[in-house]
Amino acid sequence: MAIGGGIIPASGSTQYSELTYVTRRAFIPKLVVQIYNSTPLLAALIANSQQASGGVSSVTVPVQGAQFVNAQWSDYSGSFAQPAVQQGAFNAEFNLKLMISPVPFLGMEGAVQTDAAIIPLIEARMNDTTNVMMDAMATALYNNTTNTQQFIGLPGAIDDSTNMTTYGNINRSTYSWWKSKVYAAGNVNPTRQNILQYISGTVKNGAEVPTFGVCGFGTWTLLAQDFVGQEQYVITPGHGFDGDANGPSAAFRALMVAGVPIYPDPYCPEGTLYFVNTNYLSLYIHEQGSFVFTGFESTLPNWQIGYVGAVLMIAELVNTKPKAMTRVSGLNSISL
Repeated sequence: MAIGGGIIPASGSTQYSELTYVTRRAFIPKLVVQIYNSTPLLAALIANSQQASGGVSSVTVPVQGAQFVNAQWSDYSGSFAQPAVQQGAFNAEFNLKLMISPVPFLGMEGAVQTDAAIIPLIEARMNDTTNVMMDAMATALYNNTTNTQQFIGLPGAIDDSTNMTTYGNINRSTYSWWKSKVYAAGNVNPTRQNILQYISGTVKNGAEVPTFGVCGFGTWTLLAQDFVGQEQYVITPGHGFDGDANGPSAAFRALMVAGVPIYPDPYCPEGTLYFVNTNYLSLYIHEQGSFVFTGFESTLPNWQIGYVGAVLMIAELVNTKPKAMTRVSGLNSISL
C-alpha cells in the first residue's frame, strides 16, 4: 500500500487508517507488462513461416551439393566421352521441437474473482503464454546448438562447423558446400566499409544478396555512429525547419549498407552480426501446433479443485542453404 503523500494523509495517522478502511482503490484496469522484448528476427521468421506435418524427420529437404552431369568441349565431330551417373542430391533432415506452456486455473480463484476481478488472472496467464514462449524461442534462436530438445539456433544454422559439425544430418566437414561463411572481425568497430566487405563475402560465397542483417543494440548503435556524422539537412528555399509539420529527420531505424538493412535485436549477443536470407531460412511450424491450446482439463483426479491446460508450439528453425548466409563475430559494441 502506498504511503501517505500528496492528497493522502500521512501514513500512521488515524485519518490515514480510517480512509483506507472506507475508500476503495482507484485501479487502472490494465496489466502493464515489464519483462519482455520485441525481436525483429522472430517477427520475420513467423511472418515467413512454412507449414510442416508429421512423420520421422518432419522437415526433409532435398539439396543439391554436387554436379549431376559434366560439361565437355568437343570439335567438329561432335563426339563426347561416355557420361557417368553421379550423385548430386542429398537429404537435409530436421526434427520438429515441442514447447509447452502449462496454464493453471485454481477453482477457488474463479470463485473469488467472479464479478470482482480488475485483471482476470486466467486472462493474464493466457496472454502471458505467448510472451513467455516467444521469449524462450528468441533466446534459443540466438544461443542454442547443443540441446536437441530446443530450436537449433543461428550459431548452428549459420556456421562453418565451428559450433556444429553435423547440421540437418549433413556433415559440414565432409561436404563444404553445407558451410556458411564465418568471419572473425578481430575487435574492430563496425563501419559501413567493413560491413560492405562482409556483405560482399556473403554474395561471393552464396551467390545471393542477404535479405537483412541482425546484431545487438550496442553493436548496431556503434555502426549507426558511422552514419550519423555524415547526415545532411536540405532546406527548401523560403522554408525553415519549423515549416515542416514533421520536423527534420535524424538517425535511422534500419541501417542500409549496399541495399541490405541492418536491424538491432535485443536477443542477439553483442559483437555478433548475422546476415540472413529468408529465401532459405524459415521457421517450420506443425500444422496443428502453432500456439495451439489444448483446452482445460479438471485436476480432480489429483484431488484438487481446479483446471489445467497447455499451449503448444511444435516447430524448428530450418536453414536449407547455409552458404547463402554469414556470421561475423568480434565486432566492438558500446554499453547501453
